[in-house]
Amino acid sequence: MDILTLPFMQNAIAASLLASVACGIVGTLVVLNRLVFLAGGVAHAAYGGVGLAFFFGLPVLPCTLGFTLGSSVVMSTIARTYKEKADTVIGVLWAAGMAFGIILIDLTPGYNVDLMSFLFGSILTVSAHDLWLMLALDIFIVVATILFYPGLLSITFDAEYAESRGLPAALLHILLVCMAAVSIVMVIRVVGLILVIALLTIPPFIAERKARNLASMMGVAILWSTLFCVAGLMVAYWFNLTSGASIIAVAAICFFTVVGIEQLRKN
Repeated sequence: MDILTLPFMQNAIAASLLASVACGIVGTLVVLNRLVFLAGGVAHAAYGGVGLAFFFGLPVLPCTLGFTLGSSVVMSTIARTYKEKADTVIGVLWAAGMAFGIILIDLTPGYNVDLMSFLFGSILTVSAHDLWLMLALDIFIVVATILFYPGLLSITFDAEYAESRGLPAALLHILLVCMAAVSIVMVIRVVGLILVIALLTIPPFIAERKARNLASMMGVAILWSTLFCVAGLMVAYWFNLTSGASIIAVAAICFFTVVGIEQLRKN
């Protein structure tokens, strides 16, 4: 328990809790709406925002947030307009965003020590400023979910019915993707761009097994995400491992355990 008295570990646990709220709420909507590939495209395109920040000397997280939100709107529009070719176009934007970020970083004078932390996460270096930004983004996600819960519920389970009732399905879809973009920027500091999709999808996948409704699934997913983050932090500390990878390793073990138990019960 002595490690809990360390300031960097306290910040890391706080970041885990804040990121878990976003992952539980938004990850549930992403999984149920089958937007995992789209979220993956947004996550990797976010690297372009990282490159912009380093190239122009701007604050990394705010710059990445703005770039990611713009990318999410473009991808959401394409996904709804060109449904048959959406995967191809999103894949191209996915790669283009990564390439754009890498080129800008190559053109930036000097070597950037913090660069790898955005690829694989660096939760142990989260600052108080990062925590306040994460809290603000969490408040946005929670408030948006509460205000638009009926509409999000409708498009999640029956988008055509939602449109027939006059609900702005297209705008709600864009809102959902923007919330995913906000969550991705938050989780960058926890597990990095490479591993962010796992933390967005594994907790909702497990939570879905026992959830009675959308709200309860979100709540259970938040608890699972918190468990993965805290347990992964402990494993990383005890065995001197990379924190982001340790968090995802714990989540993956639980994922395969749940899948294995389900298969045994079926047999």
